Formats: sequence, structure tokens, C-alpha cells
Amino acid sequence: MPLKLVVANKAYSSWSLRPWILLAHFKIPFEEVVIPMAEPGTRAEMLKYAPTGKCPSLHDGRIAVWESLAIVEYVAELHPEKPIWPKGKAARAHARSLASEMHAGFGALRSEAPCNFRRSPKAVALSDAARGDVARIEAAWAEARETFGKAGPFLYGRFSAADAMFAPVVNRLHAYAVPVEPATRDYMEAIMALPAWKAWIADAEAEPWRIEKYEAY
Repeated sequence: MPLKLVVANKAYSSWSLRPWILLAHFKIPFEEVVIPMAEPGTRAEMLKYAPTGKCPSLHDGRIAVWESLAIVEYVAELHPEKPIWPKGKAARAHARSLASEMHAGFGALRSEAPCNFRRSPKAVALSDAARGDVARIEAAWAEARETFGKAGPFLYGRFSAADAMFAPVVNRLHAYAVPVEPATRDYMEAIMALPAWKAWIADAEAEPWRIEKYEAY
């Protein structure tokens, strides 16, 4: 029985992108269920899959896993043959730290630049707090690339769980035309060139649902 991944709208759901792009990139078979947000029955439908009433959630037979970082860890345990985390001990510890920082932080940037995978790039004014988030993200990416990522275009050379966790930030920086350093832009372009990224974007553009509060930014 293949894994089942329950996601929200691909046009807007940053949390759903993380496990989806990981599974798709590593060619791990899975079925997907898409539950549109902001519909009258959304929460009831999501509660069928996760006790939080939110997406994403992963289902492996009777086992249910929710929260994107927990899903990533479960998939890594399920497929130890896949380089989901960096192989080196130091790199792996660093990657897990950055992934956790992403999972818990950068609230100002998230609030002021919500994910919209159909948005044409257009700049918005960001607060000092959001610009501080961007500065920290750029510094974190640069440190990972300089210390562990010289063998390839991703944070730790090859695409890993850390890249999956930061993938929504790539959309935020791109869609809101946030000024970034050339090395940051190079990393963003590497993520956006992935076949899994392009597949997600194509699905997002094909969705029939619109949520005006996200489109208003």
C-alpha cells in the first residue's frame, strides 16, 4: 500500500509543499488527497485525517503523521536508502537545526508575504521584522552552502530535507520580488529548476479554487 499524503491547496499551502516536494524529488511513491482551504467543510474533512484539523498529514496504513517536519523525519526513517538528510554527522546536525528553525520561526515574513504559487513577482513593502527574517535566512543559507554545500547547488550539496523545509521561502522571496544577494538568487533558481517544483507549480496553476485574502497581497 503506497503512502497517502493529504495536502491543502497547492496554490497557497506552504506547509503542504514541504513533504510533497520531498516525496516527489526522491521518487517515493505516494497517493495524494487535496483538501481546499476556506470551504464550509474544510475543517471537518481535514479532521478525518489529522487531529489538528490541518494539512499536511501522511498516512502509512494505520499510521498517521502530521506536521511537516515530523512527516519528513518519518519518511527519512522509512527510506534510509535515500539521502534525505546529509550523510555527514556535522552536516546532518546543522541541517536538522536549520529545518527546525524554519519550522518554528520567521513569523513576520510568513505573515507579510504569504505563499502564493500562482503570483507573478511583484514587490511589497516589508517591515523591519520581515527584513530581519530575510537577513537571517540569507545568512543561514550562505553558512550552509559555504560549510557543507560546495559539492552542489543546494544547501548541503545535494537536495535534502532542509531544502524541502525552506522551499516555501523560495516562493516568498521570488513572488514578492524581495531583494537578495546573488548567491541567494542562485540557490533559489536551483530549487525552482527542480522537476518536483515545476510539477507543484503546474498543479497550483490548474486548481479552480481562489482565496481572496491571499490574492489581495
